[in-house]
Amino acid sequence: MLNILFNEPIVFFILVPVLLMSLAIHEFAHAYSADKLGDPTARYLGRVTLNPFAHLDPVGTLLLIFAGFGWGKPVPFNPINLSNPKRDSAIISFAGPFSNFIMAITAAVLTHLLQNAGVITASTAAGLIIHAVLQMFILINLSLGFFNLIPVHPLDGFKVVYGLLPTNMAAQWLQMESMGMIILLIMVMTRSVGTILDPLVQFSLRILGF
Repeated sequence: MLNILFNEPIVFFILVPVLLMSLAIHEFAHAYSADKLGDPTARYLGRVTLNPFAHLDPVGTLLLIFAGFGWGKPVPFNPINLSNPKRDSAIISFAGPFSNFIMAITAAVLTHLLQNAGVITASTAAGLIIHAVLQMFILINLSLGFFNLIPVHPLDGFKVVYGLLPTNMAAQWLQMESMGMIILLIMVMTRSVGTILDPLVQFSLRILGF
């Protein structure tokens, strides 16, 4: 991200609002699903909103700037308020990445429609800008969706796996929670995250027609 700021400042200033919007919708999806499943905690904390500043996490934001991926402020929820805490926790956790995939698919469909309509062409500056923004939107949301599904705490994938496991195995799975940040930092430093995400993102782009 920082190299983009210095080498391609225009791209950087397009990228930032796209990232903020994607993160805001991701966290809003968590908050909205928790509220609909019976827990008002996120609503009381003002998290059922698309305002990106309500959802910024210091560590996740720094990673976005320095590493190009990250996460928003975790949306708190109280399992006591859920009718099926184990299942509903997984649904709430999956809602964020799912929203990213929906955004990526929507942007891909819009791109193809605009191309077919002749709106996006290489002959106009406006067309090129629209195309670049949509492409960036697709790439960012695919990356955020898959990144957050990595089954390591504090990422969403950890609780998704918890919700899918049988009760006895789920209890053992939760014991790994305290090691999550260490594992994640090791993955970031060894560039393992890119090794995981790149094939998934490239495969998804091919499916979406890019």
